[in-house]
Amino acid sequence: MFRGLKGLVTRIHFYAGLFVGPFLLVAALTGLLYTLSPPIERWMYADALTAPVSGPELPLSRQVEAAVATQPGLPVTEIRPSREPGATTRVSFDADLPESYSRTVFVDPYTAQVRATLDTYAEWLPARGVIDNLHRSLLLGPPGQVYTELAASWLAVLTLSGLVVQVTRRVRRRRERLLPRTGGSSRSRLRSWHGAVGVWASVGFFFLAATGLTWSQFAGANVGALRTALDWTTPSVSSTLPAAGGDADAPVTGAATAPVAPRAVPAVAQRVLDAARADGLSGPVELTPGEPGEAWTVQQTVRSWPSQQDSVAVDPATGTITDRLAFADWPVAAKLARWGIDAHMGLLFGTVNLVALAALASAVVVLVVWGYRMWWLRRPTRPDGSRGLAGPPGSRERPSPAAVALVGLAAVAAGLVLPVLGVSLILFLLVDALVAARRDRQTGEPAG
Repeated sequence: MFRGLKGLVTRIHFYAGLFVGPFLLVAALTGLLYTLSPPIERWMYADALTAPVSGPELPLSRQVEAAVATQPGLPVTEIRPSREPGATTRVSFDADLPESYSRTVFVDPYTAQVRATLDTYAEWLPARGVIDNLHRSLLLGPPGQVYTELAASWLAVLTLSGLVVQVTRRVRRRRERLLPRTGGSSRSRLRSWHGAVGVWASVGFFFLAATGLTWSQFAGANVGALRTALDWTTPSVSSTLPAAGGDADAPVTGAATAPVAPRAVPAVAQRVLDAARADGLSGPVELTPGEPGEAWTVQQTVRSWPSQQDSVAVDPATGTITDRLAFADWPVAAKLARWGIDAHMGLLFGTVNLVALAALASAVVVLVVWGYRMWWLRRPTRPDGSRGLAGPPGSRERPSPAAVALVGLAAVAAGLVLPVLGVSLILFLLVDALVAARRDRQTGEPAG
């Protein structure tokens, strides 16, 4: 019924590797560069990130006051107290920069002297911000995100189709599907190494594809909508303050708390931090001011294993805890999403995590290069006079209508969730049909 399905899958693997390979190569190389960004960041911005320990830390209010004095009129958007001895305090401001960027002032927690002022991308310093955007969108913004979605979605399909090819490949010993051959022709050795490395790295490739798609433009929006529909979104504390009178279930109808003036932010920050510490939030935290009349939020920022992501909402006028959320109470799906994203970013398991990501990125680079090398070795005409192979691999048997329909339905289904994948898969099917028709005209009869 599905005659020729394996050959069709093999050809899709071939076409995808041929045309999507450059995008995978760029994604892998920029991802490999990203794994080097932590030491690059520590080296380039040592003066901003560190301060000599010269006694006890000053109150947070003094540190924030020093930062606010350098950015008159700019609202504070985030405060990150020194996370460990010798680390600076970060105070971020809304300076009308591009989305996700902030003006961040780095303050010596022991002297309240400003060490540096940088435009940061989310929590990353400028160098890592550039590398991150290079990996996400080639520095092209939303249009460039299509490349990421194409690479991530086809990484999964190439891995799955490659496993099908490798598992169904005729071998003398089963172990050859897992261990590369050392003998034979150059092309057969390359194919053996290509298949074996792909099998061993397949789990990591599926992980990178699944987590990478959460950031993509079209598939990411669909994933977000699905998470919302299933109530799998990341929870957060409520910043709504209780109405005057103390009923925590009654929302504020007016301003229960007067808006915090910029000059009052330092004192409020100290009050909010003290309240969060008293409520049990230990370790590194970030303070986020609310809108006028809203609570401030304080959240733990330890994203390495075991994660510490507890958060509280604090009334800035009184220092009263108005809401709290423990990471242990997050939905399982939200926890898995958090861990998956953190692992993709190399944050979950520290250096081991970064080494694993570097190994996977290197594997993608090697497999793409080997794939092009195999394609070059199988070309029909070679200068040494040796005979190559005509047509793409798996082209000796024409797929049955049922096989084509099955893959076509898969393309339509994929297009509903992963539109970039669906459209490109349909294009590959059309290319395959055109190549088959051309070969039929050349041979005078249908391939079979």
